[in-house]
Amino acid sequence: MKNSNIMRGLLAATAITAVAESALAADYGSFEGVTIEAKLIGGQQYEGLYGRIAEWEAATGAKVEIISKKSHFEIDKEIKSDMAAGTTNWCVGSNHSSFAPQYEGLYVDLTGKVAADTVAEFVPGNINASTVNGELLMLPRAQFDVSVLYYLKSNYTDEAKAKAFKDEYGYDLAVPDTWDQVKDQAIFFADPPNFYGTQYAGKDEAIVGRFYEMVVAEGGNYLDENKKPIFHSDAGQRALQWFVDLYAAKAVPAGTTSYVWDDLGQGFASGTVALNLDWPGWAGFFNDPESSKAAGNVGVAVQPKGSVTRTGWSGHHGFSVTNDCANQDAAVSLVTFLTSEESQLAESAGGSLPTRSAVWTANVAAAEAGDDAFRAESLAAFAKGAEFAFAVPPIPEWGESTNIVFPELQAAIVGDKTVKEALDDAAEAVDELMRESGYY
Repeated sequence: MKNSNIMRGLLAATAITAVAESALAADYGSFEGVTIEAKLIGGQQYEGLYGRIAEWEAATGAKVEIISKKSHFEIDKEIKSDMAAGTTNWCVGSNHSSFAPQYEGLYVDLTGKVAADTVAEFVPGNINASTVNGELLMLPRAQFDVSVLYYLKSNYTDEAKAKAFKDEYGYDLAVPDTWDQVKDQAIFFADPPNFYGTQYAGKDEAIVGRFYEMVVAEGGNYLDENKKPIFHSDAGQRALQWFVDLYAAKAVPAGTTSYVWDDLGQGFASGTVALNLDWPGWAGFFNDPESSKAAGNVGVAVQPKGSVTRTGWSGHHGFSVTNDCANQDAAVSLVTFLTSEESQLAESAGGSLPTRSAVWTANVAAAEAGDDAFRAESLAAFAKGAEFAFAVPPIPEWGESTNIVFPELQAAIVGDKTVKEALDDAAEAVDELMRESGYY
């Protein structure tokens, strides 16, 4: 067994070294005196990669000026404002498979600008999702996202809690496998304002995406095959009721309706949240004692299921080059560097799921070597979770529809409307949007 572990360790090291050496050997060109302006997503799980930009600058002679760094929701608003004003002569932008269909005419087709053998090194599904109307509009970053369940392990080793839970709910306390179990346990664990059972992002696309995947888990969908809204179905009402019940029971923080991703990450890292559905990029942060009070007490499990299937809202981040960029070759070089094997190896070390096949291989080899039990557990959970992954509807109106829907979801959560009233009102407004867009 010992020799077997040593051999697996050597294989993992060899795979990682091969990836790193391949990337280091790349030639990113010479762009002395060129400055590339970039608008990038900001946030704890994204910052590590940006530290590597200095290496690209040293290799190419160019400079990068990050002129905006915000959440993707805020970057999206800013980009749309730029498009309306005709001020899109900056060069590199953060993009996402859920947002890409909205930016018609903004970004250059990377087909031919990025070598075909480089494109072939990415996971085909990620490249397909980066392609809109036949144009490759971004290169995928090491941020393939599907959410699984992070939990505090100590809650499942306390005999007194186990007995009290079974006495109250009639079944054994164990890491939840269904969303009904999550709700039971979240309410049971909650001790507001000191400790909460769970949390959720409660505004913008974040709450709509979570609601969408819960609807699917309940057997419903957001739109039908004609793009008509159907999320106000019985499945949709069951899904929204889950959010409402947790808020009413004070099992989630009172501010959850204003939370987005960084708020959730910091919340779970504070050690005051029992169960947390979240993205791969947080894994390393959650188990790092320098950033997280939960470190050493974090378990990772496949995302729970509804009455029909597991949740699985997913997508991936990427980088794009604008058509109005004056130095497209330099911009393409930067985007290629930021999504290179070396960059993805570094970024995925913190828990992110890579979008390059070789980096997946290297990560699996490292996990199988047994050097990092938490990393192996995380990777296994996300690999299983990815089996249930599904994207948002690939239409330009997705973002606009979420701006319509999220205030209605909030109204139901805080009790200003019934679940049915909120969903009926949201569906009526989205139906008008889709009619105006010419779908039916």
